[in-house]
Parts: sequence; C-alpha cells; structure tokens
Amino acid sequence: MKISNTPNNSNAITGFILLGFPCPREGQILLFVLFSIVYLLTLMGNGSIICAVRWDQRLHTPMYILLANFSFLEICYVTSTVPNMLANFLSDTKVISFSGCFLQFYFFFSLGSTECFFLAIMAFDRYLAICWPLHYPILMTRCLCTNLVVSCWILGFLWFLIPIIVISQISFCGSRIIDHFLCDPGPLLALTCTRAAAIELTSSILSSLLLFVPFLFIMVSYALVLTAVLRVPSAAGRRKAFSTCGSHLAVVSLFYGSVMVMYVSPTSEHEAGMQKIVTLFYSVVTPLLNPVIYSLRNKDMKHSMKKLLRT
Repeated sequence: MKISNTPNNSNAITGFILLGFPCPREGQILLFVLFSIVYLLTLMGNGSIICAVRWDQRLHTPMYILLANFSFLEICYVTSTVPNMLANFLSDTKVISFSGCFLQFYFFFSLGSTECFFLAIMAFDRYLAICWPLHYPILMTRCLCTNLVVSCWILGFLWFLIPIIVISQISFCGSRIIDHFLCDPGPLLALTCTRAAAIELTSSILSSLLLFVPFLFIMVSYALVLTAVLRVPSAAGRRKAFSTCGSHLAVVSLFYGSVMVMYVSPTSEHEAGMQKIVTLFYSVVTPLLNPVIYSLRNKDMKHSMKKLLRT
C-alpha cells in the first residue's frame, strides 16, 4: 500500500495502519491462533472468578466482590485490544479507522487507569481487614465497597478524557503507519505535523500521577499490613495473613513492573519491538495470569472453583 508523504489534517485521514507483528502469512496465522487461545483462556479464567463469587454465598464479602469487579475489568481491558489485533492478523491492509483508533485509545487507557485505582482500593481493603480486624465489618460496609467500585470506574474513565480529545483534534502529517498493535500515544504523537509539547507534558504528568499515587498508596498500605502481621504471635496466623495479601502483591508487581517502563513518560523513545513486548505483557499476559494467581493462592477461591467446575 502506498502511503502519501504529503501533509494531511485529521479530517482528511481515513485511518491509520497498525503494523502489529510483521511476519510472513503463515506466522500471522500462527499468531492469530495463539492469541485467540490466550484471549479465550483469559475470558474463561476471569469469567470463572465472577461466576464463583456470584454463586457462592461465602464469597459475598468485600474482598471477593472487589475481586469479581476486578476480573470483569480485566475482561474489558483485554477486549479493548485483542479482537482488533486478531482481525489485523488476518487482514492484508491492517487499517484501523480514525474514530476506531481513538476509541481504542480512550478505552484502553481508561480501563488501564481504572485498574490502577482498583489495585489501590484492594490494598486498602486488605489493610482494613488485617490492621483493623474487629472494626472491619463496620468500616468496609457493602455501601462503602459499592461507592469505591463506582468511584474507580468514573475516575478511570475521566482521567485521560481531555488529553485524548485534544490529541484527536491535532493535525497528522505524512505516513499513517503506527508501528504497534494498538493506538498508543507515543506513535500517534510522532505522526503529528508539529510537536505538541504541551500535550506530551500533560500526558506525562497525568501518567506519572496515575501510576505513582496509587502505587505509593499500595506500598504504604502493605507496609502497615506487614507491621501488623509481624506482631501476630502464631506462625499459622502470619501465614494466613500473608496468603491473603500475596496474590494481590503478585498482581501489583506484574502490572506496575511493566506499565511503569512505558508510561511514566509516554513519549519517551523506546524501540518499537520493546514497546510491543512490554505493552503485550501488561495488556494481555497479566489478565491471563491474574485468575491463576488468585485461584492458586486462595483456598476459598479454589474450593469455589472446584465446586463450579463440578456443576
């Protein structure tokens, strides 16, 4: 396909070309099969957690309600990118429309922002449960749990709204090729006619706040949890407390470890191959691993999963 090198404004551009993972046709088909399997396993794993929490009365507690909402979030998160990626594997043009690109951009980043907030309130829930066990039922009521969940969704979908709207109004010039499998801000801003320094700075500040504020909140929560756990006299009590936090800490490490590499400075110069690998890890691999992590390290969840599979 010939790509014009003449300047085009955002109204003239009918779409962008997502290169994805360039390789021969056979390789594209192999990747399609591989990611189709990963996508289906992700839907099944997270869907199983939602069903287990929904049908097992013993799991109708704030911790598992948050986990079920988090699993639903993971399903939405992976769905914002993988179906389009699968379609591109089988496409000869690999074109995504202008509106489709920015819708994907918006939902991908909004869901990622929501995940940051969810990880923070899940850490807060564990802090209350372990540091204030006698007051926990009074403090973490169903009403508070619902309000926290709703707040995460609202704040997540408002966080990047204005920058994304502004970026969608910028003029784009030359090649429409995005060397990525999704509409990412770095490659998009690289296609603008003039460098949008204000937007780059704003995006960097919002990304940094989004990552570091919840992350520091999580770290402080678990520092207090660790202090409380070390005061527990029995080894069995300490193990039980650590087991309830271990799954969440593993998920936090997987998600934040990869996201911070990419979006502390969203327009920083990363090689395209590294961008794809890191983005693939936190947007596709992490949602796949989360159900495994939570199921293997939680006895109640394992019991509910087994009961669910037998029905």
